[in-house]
Amino acid sequence: MIKICIADNHPVVIHGIKSYFEVNSNIDVVSTVSNLKDLTNTIQNKLVDIALLDIELDGVSGIKNIKELLKEFPSTKFILFTSVSEKMYAPTAIKAGVSGYLLKTVPLKELENAIIKVYQGVVIFSEDVKRSIEHLSKGKKDRLFKKLSTREVEVLRYLNEGKKNKEVAEILNLDEKNY
Repeated sequence: MIKICIADNHPVVIHGIKSYFEVNSNIDVVSTVSNLKDLTNTIQNKLVDIALLDIELDGVSGIKNIKELLKEFPSTKFILFTSVSEKMYAPTAIKAGVSGYLLKTVPLKELENAIIKVYQGVVIFSEDVKRSIEHLSKGKKDRLFKKLSTREVEVLRYLNEGKKNKEVAEILNLDEKNY
């Protein structure tokens, strides 16, 4: 039995995934959380094989938090399950050590198959992400976002969402004048 924790801000997402897996004999949803602090506590207190995590989870300001989770909980595998474009974060997330990057537009059966494969040790990501990683490793930085650091991409993401400089600085724990 694969034990998973769903970490998402949206109750409908949590309920949908949980309902789907209630009749699945291979996957057991042992916990659901809506913020980073609860996710950390859950992984510490329960045996969780896989955390299904949204990059936009409350308390997660970017890949830095994901790297900390990976370091703190090496026996838990993390699948980023999000609506944030894979072109923006997936190559960096995969290089950081996540086990998968799936968009929330995938069918539930595909999510189920991905969880099983990740549990078996396979890293899951799309062909587009594979090509992006290959381009990065070959030094072909033909797109602007590939030339930006992870932090710069995070700042742009929040600015694109309409956040003010001061709000972005607070979210990312930065001095407004230095980012």
